[in-house]
Amino acid sequence: MPLQFIGIDPETGDKASPTVWVDQGRGELVLQGWKPDGGLEAEFAAFEVPGHAVGIPESEAVIRIPARMVHMIREACDAVERADLR
Repeated sequence: MPLQFIGIDPETGDKASPTVWVDQGRGELVLQGWKPDGGLEAEFAAFEVPGHAVGIPESEAVIRIPARMVHMIREACDAVERADLR
């Protein structure tokens, strides 16, 4: 099933735009965002959470999404939940 476009950061213009999609076939949110800067990724990689390995696996990434996109993420969550109800 193709991705369902939810929204794009309206303040980034036509370059480097964080974007939100839904993959209804997999029941997943798909997010495009900025890479962390200023050593933030290393800080995330060193963060310890009980029951979770330290580090970021090769198959995962840390991204930044602006708070002004929260409504898009909520919409994507609703869309994924609706797909699960089918």
